[in-house]
Amino acid sequence: MEDSMETAKRSKVWFSSGGVECAAWHYVGTNGACVVMAGGAGVTKEPGTDQFATRFHAAGFSVLAFDFRRFGESGGAPRQVLRVGEQLADWEAAVACAKALPEVDPLRVAVWGFSTSGGHVLRVGAGGRVAAVVAQTPFVDGLVSGPNALRHETVGVVLRFPFIALTDLLRGLFRRPPLCVPLAGPRGAVAMLTTPDALDSERALNPGGRYPEWKQTIAARSVMRVLTYRPGRAARRIRVPLLVVVAEQDQSVLAKPAVRLAARVANATLVEVPGGHYAPFLGQHEPVIAAELAFLRTHLRVS
Repeated sequence: MEDSMETAKRSKVWFSSGGVECAAWHYVGTNGACVVMAGGAGVTKEPGTDQFATRFHAAGFSVLAFDFRRFGESGGAPRQVLRVGEQLADWEAAVACAKALPEVDPLRVAVWGFSTSGGHVLRVGAGGRVAAVVAQTPFVDGLVSGPNALRHETVGVVLRFPFIALTDLLRGLFRRPPLCVPLAGPRGAVAMLTTPDALDSERALNPGGRYPEWKQTIAARSVMRVLTYRPGRAARRIRVPLLVVVAEQDQSVLAKPAVRLAARVANATLVEVPGGHYAPFLGQHEPVIAAELAFLRTHLRVS
């Protein structure tokens, strides 16, 4: 199923994952290779991928940029609830959809993700069903980044948040709407992240309020699950080429776990840039784009 969009560069497509219809933007490329993309926790396909997808497409790549179920234009209820297993299944379904696109060589499909999705793509890559992986400022180990994030929160919020998450979980058991918190906020706010660079998300992903339909919230129960997520443990199973982009002053997911992960993967390339978590969307956008395009051209065999 496909709907025409205002721009001639992309069209809306749908694919099924776990019985739920997921929405995606399809950019038709010219070189036979495809990049499957998704945003971080609670970040929908437009703010999460537009800046990079348009550049990849301009270089000849097809792109499939999708919303996870329960977020954005994809189906699924309750809304704003992140379930790791479901999102990994959505990745697999999106890759299968990309491989079936008429202009795409199924042996030349890569995955790209940042933050939480940067962790997800490590696990997708470990499955060996894609040709290459781009993990940008990836969430590698919640047991490392979680305690760091708590350092940037007040004691009162740290003590209250488990009860907020439990309340949300109980609401779910009684089929009531989720109790959501903002994705980012200042120290002292009840939010998923209150690290200093988390506050860059608005100017990095939603400059000038470009995406008013983006709900910048997540169910409180989901935050607790993310704190225990450790996608970096898949590193030893990754055999495909991997590009890891690290922001050296990243205070949201930290740089060291990603640097160590890159050192453990035989076919990994590490690119380090100055700045915080959103540096690839801000001041380091051009260097990161150049590195990612060079990597994709090499490993998806684009002349």
